[in-house]
Amino acid sequence: MVIYRNVRMQNNQSNNVSIEEIQKIEEKISSVYMWKEVTGEAIPEFQDINSADEKWIWEVVKNNLQNYEVTYEEIEEEAKLIFGDSFNKEFPKEGNSSFEYNSKNNKYVATEVEFDQEEDSFLLDNITKIDKGYEVEIIEYLEDYSEEESVIVKNTNNEEIGRVSISESEIAMQDIVKNNKDRFTKKKVYLVLENDNLNLQKVEGM
Repeated sequence: MVIYRNVRMQNNQSNNVSIEEIQKIEEKISSVYMWKEVTGEAIPEFQDINSADEKWIWEVVKNNLQNYEVTYEEIEEEAKLIFGDSFNKEFPKEGNSSFEYNSKNNKYVATEVEFDQEEDSFLLDNITKIDKGYEVEIIEYLEDYSEEESVIVKNTNNEEIGRVSISESEIAMQDIVKNNKDRFTKKKVYLVLENDNLNLQKVEGM
């Protein structure tokens, strides 16, 4: 999972978005951006966080927890911290595919995740200030490392869009994405500021 800072600065300047704000936006989206092979979509579309895909929700929580073994309260607290006060889904006490319940110590153990050779990535394309938050346009793509000498840039339909050599920088991959925007999935991510924290409000397709 990779995040890039190559935002179209002219748009951010026109909306008075500072570098510090961009960094916080990047950090927030990065913290909830998962893996297609695990959750189906790295970030799904939803109009309300409580209606978002459950597998994705609890994988986000698992990915943000510092410990491998946690209490029920720690899972619930982390979910509130990530998704905000409006999040009201309860974690199942019997556990799920993200956390297995250990009755011996009344704790939950994070399950292991197996990854393929495709890295889910996104590029920030545009940021617009809205009431109490931001509307962030992202471009989604995959970096395929299955070949020794090159990295294949794909869209989320696994169509090859271009490739760069292993020795080339991340900027080369970003350029492929930016030059072929119409071939990639785009989403709008809405973030709202609550109690000095940025919280994920909704995600829409474009």
